[in-house]
Amino acid sequence: MYIFTHTFPAFWSCGLQLFLPSPACGRGVGGEGRSRHDRFSVWMNACLHRKRSRFTVPPRQQVGFTYLWVLMLVALMGMALTVAAEMDSMVSRRDREKHLLAVGRQFQIAIAHYYERMLVNGRNEYPRSLEDLLKDPRYPGTMRHLRRIFVDPMTGKTEWGLVRLGDRIVGVHSLSEQKPVKQDNFEVEAAHFAGSESYTQWVFTYPPNLLLKVNNQSDNTAGTPAKPQSTAPDNAGAWRPR
Repeated sequence: MYIFTHTFPAFWSCGLQLFLPSPACGRGVGGEGRSRHDRFSVWMNACLHRKRSRFTVPPRQQVGFTYLWVLMLVALMGMALTVAAEMDSMVSRRDREKHLLAVGRQFQIAIAHYYERMLVNGRNEYPRSLEDLLKDPRYPGTMRHLRRIFVDPMTGKTEWGLVRLGDRIVGVHSLSEQKPVKQDNFEVEAAHFAGSESYTQWVFTYPPNLLLKVNNQSDNTAGTPAKPQSTAPDNAGAWRPR
């Protein structure tokens, strides 16, 4: 239908130029008549030009479509970069959590060595500070239970929250208030870390279930020893290198 309503009239109007002389088509430069071959060339050029103009997208519309595609591409690239950054951040936090568990285990071992190595007045005792783990003051020589104070992987600082029983350190924990990504599938000695709301609840004590034992004793027995307490981040209990 389109051919008959649009194309055919164009060919018909131009085709008349082959047979009907006119001032526009029948005269050339100098007023001389054109041959039938010249008229046919003029007719073909006019028809082809008219056909192309109907199906060619205007340049302004082409620029508009290109602009929309560029905007869509930029938006998709931004979304992809955001998702990639979030995934990278999550992977990084999981790695730091593994490092925190390993460092906490080193503190537990050091406190255990200090506690089990020597009896004072017939009983074991915990260190008074983390510096006592670097050089045990009970020995005349140099006795080390820990080679250095580790950096907290979650804060990037060598400051730790200390869990005390009286004036003695029984454990450490991170000062980060972030909620852990890992919520289950812990080792047996760290099973009580499951469901923690912040890294401050990942408390590394010796023995590992010390807090659970104290809590059970305080629930079932009267007049028990003081419950271990964790120092606040700005308290003097937080260890800082000298």
